[in-house]
Amino acid sequence: MKKIFKFLLFVPVLLSAQDTEVTEAVQPAKGNYMQPIIMIVLILLFSYFLLWRPEQRRRKAAEAQRSSLKKGDRVTAMGILGTIDQVKDTTIILKTYDGSKIEFLKAAVTNVESASVVEEKNEQK
Repeated sequence: MKKIFKFLLFVPVLLSAQDTEVTEAVQPAKGNYMQPIIMIVLILLFSYFLLWRPEQRRRKAAEAQRSSLKKGDRVTAMGILGTIDQVKDTTIILKTYDGSKIEFLKAAVTNVESASVVEEKNEQK
């Protein structure tokens, strides 16, 4: 009985000695942070070229289109078609088909057809 008891006391010492050898062999090298940094940089570059940059181009094109609005242009604003009757700083006044006038923000304009294109279409009819 005493031999079994001594053996049972000695088993944890043996296991702890084996654990330290195993854990030393399994632990990764410390200070290797280059791979995660490279992955983060690649994700940022990916999102810049596929998400942010095209959105900036679309936004600039839409702003240029809105800044070039002039009287007589045919536009679509929030699904309503009309001809620009007056251009103000941040708004436009549209004249609709039935002759009524509606004021819209320039930011609501989604499609613009210049006055020269509208005149050509009217001449062809």
